Amino acid sequence: MTEVNFIQHLKAVFLLFAKDNRLNPTHISLYLAFFQIWNHNRFPQRFYVNREEVMRLAKIGSKSTYHRCAKDLNNFEYLLYFPSHNPFKGSEINMLIFGTSSGQALVSSVPFSGQALDLSVPNSGQVVGRLYKHNKTIVNSYKLQKPKNENQVLDFFKKQKWSEMEAAKFFNHYESTGWKLGGKVQIENWQATAKNWMIKAAEIALKTKTNENGSQLSQNRDNLHTTRNKDYNQPL
Repeated sequence: MTEVNFIQHLKAVFLLFAKDNRLNPTHISLYLAFFQIWNHNRFPQRFYVNREEVMRLAKIGSKSTYHRCAKDLNNFEYLLYFPSHNPFKGSEINMLIFGTSSGQALVSSVPFSGQALDLSVPNSGQVVGRLYKHNKTIVNSYKLQKPKNENQVLDFFKKQKWSEMEAAKFFNHYESTGWKLGGKVQIENWQATAKNWMIKAAEIALKTKTNENGSQLSQNRDNLHTTRNKDYNQPL
């Protein structure tokens, strides 16, 4: 059975980083963001990631940079990256294990059952600082497939400065579907689904406004239409 040793793994990876001239600081920052999520979930065989959260952890501001560096880490054999190409489902990551006695990277095949660091409580003998302030939001986005209740949805929408009416519509819709997309696929991250909901709501509102403006313009043109054979002898 293969287990992950936190210290040996990082020590081995940092040694590889120092020797690998293909890497830049963004590659290393992204790898450490993936590693932190992997560690927080107790080193599972594979795990899903939310791109926005990973970019925030890695301090990456460009989506193209994120995808390019993730593919590079895959090609350089630091991890296995499986992009989902689906806005409702996060990409899948399989971290390769380093620091083994053989010195070779191994594919994680079993969940880790021992050492794992809590992101908020320092472990004895190790200093663990919070790399982000909103720890609860990060944890919720990775662990909660659905909100606890409607009030939690309302609070989230208020923080995003979104309509409370849309919050109620969002909650009622997915509560009726069992928090499944299309009634079939289980939602992985309800907050990300809420963001997509608001994007679609904005698109619908813009389309409706455009149609209304087009109808009004057509009506105004009809009102201005005159015939060429007008009798100017008629009184106004």
